Amino acid sequence: MFVAGNWKSNKSFSEAKEFANVMQGMSPFPEQVEVMVAPPAPYLAAMGQEGLPFRLGAQNVSATGPGAQTGEFTAEMLAGCGVVDVIVGHSERRDGHGDVDAVVAEKVNRVLEAGLRVVFCCGESLQDRQSDVHFDKVLRQMESAILHLPVEVMDRVVVAYEPIWAIGTGLTATADQAQEMHAAIRGWLREAYDAETAAGIPILYGGSCKPGNADELFACADVDGGLIGGAALEPDSFRAIIDAAGRVASAKVGVDAGA
Repeated sequence: MFVAGNWKSNKSFSEAKEFANVMQGMSPFPEQVEVMVAPPAPYLAAMGQEGLPFRLGAQNVSATGPGAQTGEFTAEMLAGCGVVDVIVGHSERRDGHGDVDAVVAEKVNRVLEAGLRVVFCCGESLQDRQSDVHFDKVLRQMESAILHLPVEVMDRVVVAYEPIWAIGTGLTATADQAQEMHAAIRGWLREAYDAETAAGIPILYGGSCKPGNADELFACADVDGGLIGGAALEPDSFRAIIDAAGRVASAKVGVDAGA
């Protein structure tokens, strides 16, 4: 299981350090759960020098290399700050900052070329779902950025499904809705590669996952964790989701062992 926290544009630097200190003082995370936190970019270099209890992620990356690109930061720069995971294609970047499919695909390439792991976001709007084109929309995003990649890099790819209509709205996709899309994504990966490769790619749920619904969502067969927004801003709620992932991971291992 993989639980990733996306802070977006929240927290002062002192608050970020306090969060890390509180998490460091907690009991060890469940061994079956990988944990990542993506703080705002100005904090990455300093936080990368600390003994963090979680993987350090970035929320964005340049689609270009070094050079005359004012305000941009490259994947290699992120790696030099201690970043190991990079979120690419988040709906807020797609909708508000011009990250169309072609730009997202280039960012994915840059992250992988730098030896980092990409957390690739895909998802549909409420209009897409109501128009019954939500599978087509997500497949198009996957085809543009992921499904053509060489199999050798797929162990550094994470897919995060985010129903856009469930982000920051208080709405949450039902467990059945989440599983349905996750199963489709797994199927597309299986068709593009093979069953073993598809099974090894974490597919995260990224739509208003909270301590109260984490167990139910994570229990879905093709949900391998979550990309967490608001609930990742407080150590206690984030830890509760991590612990939920640990419980579900243990249960899934038990089921597999008994099969």
